Amino acid sequence: MFKIINVMGYSILKDKLTSIKIDKSKKQIINTINSHSYITAKNDKKFREALDASDVLIPDGSGITLASKFLNANNLDKIAGYDLHQHLLQELNDNFSKCFYMGSSPSTLNKICERLSIEFPNIKVESYSPPFKAEFTDEENSEIISRINEFNPNVLFIGMTAPKQEKWLQANREELNFNIASSIGAVFDFYAGTVQRPSEFWVNAHLEWLPRLFSEPKRLWRRNFVSTPLFIFEFFLYKLAIKKSKILTYSPSNHDFVEQTVSR
Repeated sequence: MFKIINVMGYSILKDKLTSIKIDKSKKQIINTINSHSYITAKNDKKFREALDASDVLIPDGSGITLASKFLNANNLDKIAGYDLHQHLLQELNDNFSKCFYMGSSPSTLNKICERLSIEFPNIKVESYSPPFKAEFTDEENSEIISRINEFNPNVLFIGMTAPKQEKWLQANREELNFNIASSIGAVFDFYAGTVQRPSEFWVNAHLEWLPRLFSEPKRLWRRNFVSTPLFIFEFFLYKLAIKKSKILTYSPSNHDFVEQTVSR
């Protein structure tokens, strides 16, 4: 069992990344949450359901880790989707296992497979680039599922951007063969080298978003200038709601006032 902590209504992994193992006896869906996905899910019921249904939800964002610190006085380690990807690749390589990449373009997938063959030679890999569209037809969806299941991967990586990737995985979970499935979006491009991932300096400074914004302003401006301020506002509302749900009562044994939670 994983150590879990509640952060603003979501059950989020508190364990180290090394606690995540490939268990061939079951299916696990691992998703990520950050400030942008939190805000997006407020207005997207199916996305919220997909995040809630995750077997593991990792804190891929400084907003989530800082919220945990200030709400729960509990430090969370940020786990980026890229870090999860690297961890699972090492697990796969150590056990001579298989992974499947679904999403992105054929050229990006080719670059991923080329790099894998050098860095993780024990992994058997297959990939599929689906049609680039908002929704798949029944025939297209059947083709995707067939390609994945024919290969029967231990780990299924999905890269179609949020929230499309999480909702697709949740909707097709029962039809797919995998031990671990994870929606990791931009990691496909990072690993392929088609998009440069920010350096450790920016990551450690909680400013990973800044160089990414400069490199992809059209795609990322909304999450930084709309979602982030909205998340901060939601954080203060949540903190206020917690304060209002507590009262002070006098404790004779402590000779002091103690805080008690009011059931609502």
